[in-house]
Amino acid sequence: MPNSTTVKEFLLMGFSDVWELRVLHSIFFSIMYLVTTMGNILIATVTTLDSNLHTPMYFFLRNLSILDTCYISVTVPNSCINSLLGSSTISKAGCVAQVFLVVFFVYVELLFLTNMARDRYVAICQPLYYPVIMNSQICIRMTLASLLSGLVYAGVHTDNTFRLPFCQSNVIHQFFCDIPSLLKLSCSNTFSNEITIVVSGLVIGGGCFVFIIGSYIHIFSTVFRLPSGADRTKAFSTCVPHILVVLVFLSSGFYVYLRPSAISATTQDMILSVFYSIIPPLFNPIIYSLRNEQIKIAIKKTMKR
Repeated sequence: MPNSTTVKEFLLMGFSDVWELRVLHSIFFSIMYLVTTMGNILIATVTTLDSNLHTPMYFFLRNLSILDTCYISVTVPNSCINSLLGSSTISKAGCVAQVFLVVFFVYVELLFLTNMARDRYVAICQPLYYPVIMNSQICIRMTLASLLSGLVYAGVHTDNTFRLPFCQSNVIHQFFCDIPSLLKLSCSNTFSNEITIVVSGLVIGGGCFVFIIGSYIHIFSTVFRLPSGADRTKAFSTCVPHILVVLVFLSSGFYVYLRPSAISATTQDMILSVFYSIIPPLFNPIIYSLRNEQIKIAIKKTMKR
């Protein structure tokens, strides 16, 4: 069997070996990729050009849109090309880069969603203190802290993963390189790696989830005290879809990453990975922006220009 010094490339699994289904998969992923990137780039452009949208809320939204565009670009284009060409090879360096970027973007995405929940909480529950608590310097520091800590987090997990010797196989049962699939290929003891992933995932993911849910509980309690009307409907129409996307994002990610590596990989894992790698970047623009009247007005102004 090849050891860790001779494994120069890995083989990514596709969703099907049938040509027609591979083409269908490629078309479906390509459409989702184009819709996601166009929506996020449009939002990033509009929130940058329109001076009326230079507020903390749209600052975080612009950051999230840029992040989502980069995040989905790490996995989906490569998967579409592999499906069309019938190729599944990825170099070890490419796999390292993909693991690092996926972990980095997942981590930062979660922190950005948490920052946005905090922004909405302060805006609705503490409106008088909003200009002080969410001033521009604090927003920039929150963003930089998310990015820098994400680099450290991704670097640690990537380094821990590729220190392992891979001698079981070089076939990754996933449409992109991810840590759980790589741990299954290692011939050494991966217990410490799994413990690190579980502890860090529960602390960071669980902590952010509790903070987001807590923020929205306070928001809902404040909104319920408002007279029924457009403001209450608007708050619910924005908050509920956001919570659903966070739930899908975290639950699918927890299921794939926090399971023991001894459990066999299945097609179900590949499908679930779509829910944390593609669905959030696709739905975030719809939830936060395309239903927002200020964004719609800004888009019309930009189009006229």
